[in-house]
Amino acid sequence: MTASRRIIVGISGASGAIYGVRLLQMLRNAEIETHLAASRAARATIAADTDLSVAEILPLADRHYAADATRAAISSGSVQTRSTVVAPRSGS
Repeated sequence: MTASRRIIVGISGASGAIYGVRLLQMLRNAEIETHLAASRAARATIAADTDLSVAEILPLADRHYAADATRAAISSGSVQTRSTVVAPRSGS
C-alpha cells in the first residue's frame, strides 16, 4: 500500500480512548492501512472505559506494536505515512 493510504494511530492513556478505537474502525472501513501504537496506560484505559478488550482492538489495525517497542518500524521514520493521529490527546 502506498504512503498516501497509510496512517499511524496512537492511543494515549487519557480518557476518551474510544476515539482512537472508533478511528481505527472507520479507517478499516475506508481501506486505509493503519499502524497502531498504544501505550500501557492506553491499554488499561481501553479495558476500563470501553466494552472492548485490547485483544479485540489490536486486529482493527493492519500492524500493531507492543507498548515498549522502541525498535518498531514507525519509530525510525522509515515508514512513509500520510499522517499520524494521537487520540485522545491532552494538552493545548
